[in-house]
Amino acid sequence: MNRTVVAILAAGALLTSVPWLGLPPFYESLLYLVCHWVILATSWNILSGYSGYFSFGHGAFFGVGMYAAAVFAGKLNWPFLASLPMAALFSAGLGVALGAVVFRVKSVRGELFALLTLAITFVIATIVINTPIDGGPGVYLNAVEIPKLGPSQASSIYVMAAVVAVVTVLAGWMVQRSKLGTGLFAIHDDEDVAEVMGVPTYRYKLMALALSCALAGLAGAIHALFVQYVTVGETFNITVPLTVVLMSILGGSRHWAGPMLGAVFITGLLYYFTAGNSPLLGKAAVGVILVVVILFMPEGFMGWLQKRRPARTDAAPAGGSAEEARIPNTVAAGEPLLRVRGLGKHFRGVRALDGVDLEVRRGEILGLLGPNGSGKSTFINVVSGHFPPTMGEVEFEGRRIESLSPHAIAHAGIARTYQIPRPFAHLTVLENVALVAHFGSAGLTREQAEREAWTWLEFTGLAEKAHSLPDDINLHQRKFLELARALAARPRLVLLDEVLSGLTPGEIDEAIELIRKIRERGSTIVFVEHVMRAVVALADRVAVFNQGKLLAMGLPQEVMNDPEVVRAYLGSAPAAGPEAQEVAHA
Repeated sequence: MNRTVVAILAAGALLTSVPWLGLPPFYESLLYLVCHWVILATSWNILSGYSGYFSFGHGAFFGVGMYAAAVFAGKLNWPFLASLPMAALFSAGLGVALGAVVFRVKSVRGELFALLTLAITFVIATIVINTPIDGGPGVYLNAVEIPKLGPSQASSIYVMAAVVAVVTVLAGWMVQRSKLGTGLFAIHDDEDVAEVMGVPTYRYKLMALALSCALAGLAGAIHALFVQYVTVGETFNITVPLTVVLMSILGGSRHWAGPMLGAVFITGLLYYFTAGNSPLLGKAAVGVILVVVILFMPEGFMGWLQKRRPARTDAAPAGGSAEEARIPNTVAAGEPLLRVRGLGKHFRGVRALDGVDLEVRRGEILGLLGPNGSGKSTFINVVSGHFPPTMGEVEFEGRRIESLSPHAIAHAGIARTYQIPRPFAHLTVLENVALVAHFGSAGLTREQAEREAWTWLEFTGLAEKAHSLPDDINLHQRKFLELARALAARPRLVLLDEVLSGLTPGEIDEAIELIRKIRERGSTIVFVEHVMRAVVALADRVAVFNQGKLLAMGLPQEVMNDPEVVRAYLGSAPAAGPEAQEVAHA
């Protein structure tokens, strides 16, 4: 069994044994509050800390759990333990219902998502107080029979809180180490790129929200029994979300143990000042600590601690070379791999693509040319699913894909790079590449994905930077990181968007050789480029776009001598002067 799991279970066993140690009741009260806030902070962090979807609605899910227990155990006379699953179910149901709508709206992120979740708290409070759920006077639970789990009623409530706290911490650890956690971290850094790289962002956010809400609901149910009297005013307020945010930020929201450490520290600090008859001073101290953490430790205590640990230095494991990792193809060489018919993309009346018909043959390198704003990058964005098409058809390996989600298109065997590199900023170079091998069309296990990542880092010359963060490498290396990341998916079609822009002549020569090797291992390549010597050196055919339309297509030299192509580039009638010759022969 994993050492972390053993440590968590051992700590849980010690906590649940406290009622039998003969300690004063004070310790049970304090430890109950610690467990209570550990559950709430860790459950909040599973969605908001890992994915970056900052929620102020945790109090709503906590409150739904409180009222579920109050109604089922207090009004309907259910056994209290039987009310716990209902509390988790109702809280998770509210979260999933909210997420199913909100997560489909791309504009509802960041501050808008936070404000929306805060509004939900007051909406639920209004519903509860104006229905028989509460009706105004509140709900008493003093007649509810408390399960006999400890030597006293208070200790029984504490034991339930301790058990749920252990389960919650284990859930936070498991999510962080799982494929779900990897996907959530990618969503946190760049959700659109994560989706295009194969992460099912909508499903993963719903899963994280459901788990987060269910655990908050359990905390609410147990707390309802602890306080014995549930009211809307005391339940649905801003205290819970603000407190859990503070605890998670203090401890470090990108680590499973961060919220737990923050909860222990803040609870202990507030209890100390409250016991000393200085509760306001305690709140002031917490505020000062928060300001200090934000200014000097923005990633929290665990983030600060991880930065001080020695960086990993392990080298690439023994394994197959990139040349050996050839791509299986279901389409014969020379046959159409990708077909687009009547493809269009409009942005508020601007026709970035306007009725494009184009074929890409398996095994070829197709260059996309055209003036700035002609629709080349938009074509790649639409084919990869980054933008949905306004009209037309996209067929890949005989299958229509224009209506598929971006992650489904990635799974089908299409990978891409970005004109401006967009790596996941908080993941190392190795983790960036391994993520795509894990989620892309290759669909490898975590261990296989890391071996695959090492293969492509060596292929692109980035093995020595494997444990660096993207901000610590230069533009040339970030461009090659984009290449390595795309190749790790083992795609059958690679879309390269100006991968050579910003590179020196020597770096361009290196990249040209690299692209040739990519084709040799079985991938078909479509690339957008303005470096004409690279187009001539690499492309089997070229397609020229102008004002969203396909202007010309054919062999490079033939297309470059086309009068319409010369006019599109030079803005004048074709001539035999040096400018036209530069277009044709550069």
